[in-house]
Amino acid sequence: MAPNPSRRHALALLSCLALSALSVPAPAAYAQAWPSKPIRLVVPYPPGGPTDIVARVVGQKLSDKLGQPLVVENRPGAGGNIGAEAVAKAAPDGYTLLVATTAHAINMTLFSKPGYDTRKDFAPVSLLTRGPLVLVTAPATPATNVAELIALAKAKPGQVTFASSGNGQSTHLAAELFNSMAGIRMTHVPYKGSAPALTDVMGSQATVMFDTMLSAMPFVRDGKLKALAVTGAARSPAAPDTPTVAQAGLPGYEASAWNALLAPAGTPPAVLGTLSTALKAVLDDPDVRARFATQGFAAEWTAPPATAQFLGHEIDKWARVVKASGATID
Repeated sequence: MAPNPSRRHALALLSCLALSALSVPAPAAYAQAWPSKPIRLVVPYPPGGPTDIVARVVGQKLSDKLGQPLVVENRPGAGGNIGAEAVAKAAPDGYTLLVATTAHAINMTLFSKPGYDTRKDFAPVSLLTRGPLVLVTAPATPATNVAELIALAKAKPGQVTFASSGNGQSTHLAAELFNSMAGIRMTHVPYKGSAPALTDVMGSQATVMFDTMLSAMPFVRDGKLKALAVTGAARSPAAPDTPTVAQAGLPGYEASAWNALLAPAGTPPAVLGTLSTALKAVLDDPDVRARFATQGFAAEWTAPPATAQFLGHEIDKWARVVKASGATID
């Protein structure tokens, strides 16, 4: 007996469903399974610093969104290169991620062999934060603004010094950009981190420092340092009375410190999409935005293509500064 019309319809429908199930692309199926275990969030700096703080705030919130723990792993060393190289060589399965910084754009030119290529070895996910540095000096320093600092450096070539948290960090290259644009020559004094560098600036062993607002502003508020300017394109809500470098005497100057989330190159697009969507919700969270704002950061989500474009622009920008400064690290 031939099947009745309704039975034929039901069989056809089941066949279509079976074919549809077989034709689901692998990345989509992967996204449905991901994440099924804890995710490593590699911070290429010691615990307690600005990048570590960003990673822990974002990691906690992402864990809630994704339903799996995000475990922060601090792998400091070589200006951020050790942790970055480890992630670049990790399996591209979405379970190892890097919290990158401005240094990972700078290092492409500064180091002859950084151990990775920021453009080629990573799949960009999004920016996390962006914010200015603050130019600080001891209260006893004669310069009270940017114009006076430039005049002092011109009057005493090489005698005005700037501290940094290490070779290749944004605290180093922001000052080199300042040198180049102002036509001056302040001498670089690198330290192993912001804390010892700021200590010597407060004691006038080094003249100035471009540092993160998170590290420097508590000392400014306590009167142990004075802030001459911030490095952003606009004034910072965390220091509204402090002008930008451009406003204070060096038109066109702008430098920002940022964090971004990167995965190893080859990570499935569907995983990156899931991660990007969850991250957007995290960075739109009012609590997250408020916590970053008090530290001088702005939470900033960008789609993966825009993140890649931003990284390329930063690599090119800082390459010019590195070459102008003559700084290299083997």
